Amino acid sequence: MRAFILFFATGIYSGYAPIAPGTAGSVVGLVVVWLVFGPLWMRSPALCLLVFAIAFAFACWISDRAEKIFDNHDDSRIVIDEVLGMAVTMFGNPLTFPWMMVGFLLFRIGDVIKPWPASAIDRGMRNGAGVMLDDLAAAIYANIVLHLIVRLI
Repeated sequence: MRAFILFFATGIYSGYAPIAPGTAGSVVGLVVVWLVFGPLWMRSPALCLLVFAIAFAFACWISDRAEKIFDNHDDSRIVIDEVLGMAVTMFGNPLTFPWMMVGFLLFRIGDVIKPWPASAIDRGMRNGAGVMLDDLAAAIYANIVLHLIVRLI
């Protein structure tokens, strides 16, 4: 079970990257968006949201277990939050390489600066949901900004 938890929590081990593990996890997120969420979105936005909700609940559980294994809240090796953050960032946006790169940049900026409420969640919640929710907040901001940029260009 430990190997299963670490495989997913670390974003297929991208969280072990020696430099910028969150960025490495976000790259894995781009691949997941391209392979999983993009095709689902094209078929059914409702199905895409359902799959995301299930994945998010699973990620909360995985993150909680990984925190216990690493004995550290929101350990930098836990990057499943970045993987799903990219899915939220790109939801409803064009899945072309240039737009995915803009979304990637916006999400990374949001994840690093943690605009409110992400900062409050990051400081105040201590469990798998806390690991996931601060990135969800940053990803929602990135999604909104990306939607605005897409519509303005």
